[in-house]
Amino acid sequence: GDFVCRRCYRLKELSPGELVGWFRGVDRSLLLQGWQDQAFITPANLVFVYLLCRESLRGDELASAAELQAAFLTCLYLAYSYMGNEISYPLKPFLVEPDKERFWQRCLRLIQRLSPQMLRLNADPHFFTQVFQDLKNEGETAGAGGPPSGAAPSSAARDSCAAGAKHWTMNLDR
Repeated sequence: GDFVCRRCYRLKELSPGELVGWFRGVDRSLLLQGWQDQAFITPANLVFVYLLCRESLRGDELASAAELQAAFLTCLYLAYSYMGNEISYPLKPFLVEPDKERFWQRCLRLIQRLSPQMLRLNADPHFFTQVFQDLKNEGETAGAGGPPSGAAPSSAARDSCAAGAKHWTMNLDR
């Protein structure tokens, strides 16, 4: 949550807890609907989601929290589809906009651009370790109040991001 919050520093009302809530909401919805037997949120899956978000979410291209949510949920859909235990997943928990065509266009763009990295993450333990370490470093940067990836946020954005949410990386070391 902190990583995305820092990446999208222009969205001043955004909090890391919102992103965590979007992720947990999808996971809970799929569990309750019987689409999966166990939670998707595991360290390996978080690394995969981080890779997708790192490579696709650009703060300067997202003008609102709604756009960010749509882009983030697209990353989650691809992560669930690629890493999840089920053959397919329903679209509804991942869709927050009325235009399904935009969702599918985002999916296809990400697949075309990131397929090599997605495959490599599962095939190359060194690459996985590198991305995992990058994710851990993001958590350390957040804890130290360091600069965001690629931009200098306003103090209000940094304060918003620091307000009371857990880092994605906190539970990865346990």
